[in-house]
Amino acid sequence: MTQWYNEDLAYIHDVGFRDYALKSAPGILEILKHSQIPTGLVVDLGCGSGLSAQALHQAGYQVLGIDISEAMIAIAKTRVPTAEFRVSSLFTVEIPSCAAVISIGECLSYLFDANSDLVLNSLFRRIYHALSPGSVFIFDVVVPGQVPPDVIAKSFTEGQDWIVLVEKQEDRTEQILTRRIITLRQVGDLYRRTDEVHRQRLFNATTLAEELNQIGFQVEMMDRYGRFNLPPARVAFVARKPIDLSGN
Repeated sequence: MTQWYNEDLAYIHDVGFRDYALKSAPGILEILKHSQIPTGLVVDLGCGSGLSAQALHQAGYQVLGIDISEAMIAIAKTRVPTAEFRVSSLFTVEIPSCAAVISIGECLSYLFDANSDLVLNSLFRRIYHALSPGSVFIFDVVVPGQVPPDVIAKSFTEGQDWIVLVEKQEDRTEQILTRRIITLRQVGDLYRRTDEVHRQRLFNATTLAEELNQIGFQVEMMDRYGRFNLPPARVAFVARKPIDLSGN
């Protein structure tokens, strides 16, 4: 269906870059507990390889995971075979009635879909209508400041059977973060190379919170999930659908 997070990058992300999902999971579960959501369906938008879904499932929740990457979904189905996973755009997928919606790991910032900016407000509205009163929408996005202006940041990470090289650059005028990703994965005695370019929208957190408020959410912004401090230039949101105390 798509080239995003191909087989090798999906594998490398799962084995080498799982800390974000694993360390945020306890904080996500804590938010659900404090919101008096002990059970029910949680829709995981941009579920990746199913690490968050696994934590939710082990805590007693039903999970519907959505991801645009076939390779990621294949790993997720193996990890949590009793959960439901679909290959689809998180921006346009149908949101069923549910107890919570999460999107962890800056998934809403990705510009994989050409119309992601146009459909984001529509997605927020569909999530609002799918949630029960008192339920929550938990997500995080990228904001400016990850890379200084006019700088190309480069990183190199190596695992047992893989290497990944990343170049990052921010366009502050267009509010876009571009990541050029080169992966080398060992296949027999050789290494297979793949290349991807990911573009992400750099959000204004205050503007995003105002947009959610206008839809009807009560919004809290955070720099952490529980004890897990988000990496630099990320903001987390807990958007709660209010309970109508008037009885209408």
